Amino acid sequence: MTVRVVLEQAEIRAGHPEVLSGAELLDTAVRWVHIADTEHVGALLEGGELVLSTGQTFRGSFAATARFLGDLQAAGAAGAVIELVDAAGEPAPHAIDVLRAAARGRSLPVVLLTGSIRFVRVTQVAHQMLVGEQLARVERARRVHEVFTQLSLESASEQQIVDRTAELLTTPVVLEDVAHRVLAFQAGAEDPAVLLENWVERARRVGYREETGRRADAEEWLQTPVGVRGRRWGRLVVPVALPGDAEDTDAFQVLERAGQALTIARMAGRDEQDLLHQAQTGLLHELRQPHALTEQEARTRAAALGMEAAAYYLPVVVQLDRLPGEDPTSLQLRERALLADLAYVVRRARRSMLAAGMHSGALGVLLAVPARQLEDPVLERIFEDLAGSRSGDTTWSVGVGRSRESLLEAAGVLDEASQVAGIAGTLEIRRRLYYRFSDVRLRGLLALLGADPRVTAFAEAELAPLLDGQDAAALDLLELYLQHGGNKSALARTGYLSRPALYARLARLQERLGVSLEDAESRAALHVAVLWYRLREVGRSASP
Repeated sequence: MTVRVVLEQAEIRAGHPEVLSGAELLDTAVRWVHIADTEHVGALLEGGELVLSTGQTFRGSFAATARFLGDLQAAGAAGAVIELVDAAGEPAPHAIDVLRAAARGRSLPVVLLTGSIRFVRVTQVAHQMLVGEQLARVERARRVHEVFTQLSLESASEQQIVDRTAELLTTPVVLEDVAHRVLAFQAGAEDPAVLLENWVERARRVGYREETGRRADAEEWLQTPVGVRGRRWGRLVVPVALPGDAEDTDAFQVLERAGQALTIARMAGRDEQDLLHQAQTGLLHELRQPHALTEQEARTRAAALGMEAAAYYLPVVVQLDRLPGEDPTSLQLRERALLADLAYVVRRARRSMLAAGMHSGALGVLLAVPARQLEDPVLERIFEDLAGSRSGDTTWSVGVGRSRESLLEAAGVLDEASQVAGIAGTLEIRRRLYYRFSDVRLRGLLALLGADPRVTAFAEAELAPLLDGQDAAALDLLELYLQHGGNKSALARTGYLSRPALYARLARLQERLGVSLEDAESRAALHVAVLWYRLREVGRSASP
């Protein structure tokens, strides 16, 4: 409540108020309204009071009136409202002249009333407003406390905390890390593309504060640090002006409690890279949804996550091999470790990427490259470093799709890269760091045609005698025989079986299949069928 608000009361207006001084300070906040007729009232005040008086003890003396106003000003009063009427309720001319003279040139708001009013009514209404405002503040503080306490108890995600903060403030809110990459945001009524446009550069110009508030320069963003003091890992910002009726004090409180909730969430087990990965996963998922984003929105969101704009975007999938007896938790831990190593080598190669889990044990990556002719040098450096950083552990295969100028189109090619990675995972000997469809040849063709019911019918018909009995040993023997080009002597030299036992088993296998294993066309047909069967097994094991 301000002096101006009090003067707008009907009771005050009935006294024909006239501002004699301090008109520029009518928006001063009023802490309390006090009635006093003594000229020695200064000692009774604590600051911020609006004093109502009839001036009975000092109205006839210029010195006494000036002393009264001087004491109010020295005590930090918000202003003075002085009623100067005679016993008949008419204006008191001499007292009015004295007050005008004493008020002249003062910065204290001094208001003259020339009509009788009921001071009790003024104080009653004013105090109701003040108490009501304070109760409303207490209620808002209680509500904010309950909201964020509940979010913490429910282990809410960072995105949920940001969403709730934006809802309470009715403004966009952005959570960024110390590198100004956007970890979570809620645009509200704003256009996300406009909100995040050139985010990293804009955010760099807004310096950090160690407490909730605004800086005196740049874009005047309201912000609060996130993380414990000395180990800040980001900040929460309101990158737009608050709504017209919003107050900084209330917004500070909401933003500060949100920052505390985010810090607690991190301390409860999440770290900065988890948040970045979570944000990238969400964006990559949206990029793969038809018509979810425009190209410009996609590029803006990717840039806000630290991905540099590039001439081409290369879709890559890194798929971990399944280890014997490996449980899902162990596979997930290996996937997280691989993601951390991949992020490190990509940064070291001075490239940028978006990366996210596509399904269990597989990472989808969109890699920014400056030119098509640089794709292979970039890939070779990254995956040579990746193999080296993991001490030669290359229990993973890499599939690469065709690069695209469009980020959205590149995201759509991730399925192609995933197929290639799955096919490469079936190779017994991997002579390359990464594979494209042109590298996997017949396996690639079968992967493309694998869902065709005609291919399925052909392969199942070729292998029916073995599949009906689920004879895995016979399938393994057939596969080894075909891999050696039908050369029994070469197969025998591998030590698989003694020659007599091997020849006997091959004869039984030929009899079960009902075809001649010496016939080149039969071997080719069987080889295609076995490859199809193995690729189907890989596809089933890689399903989410």
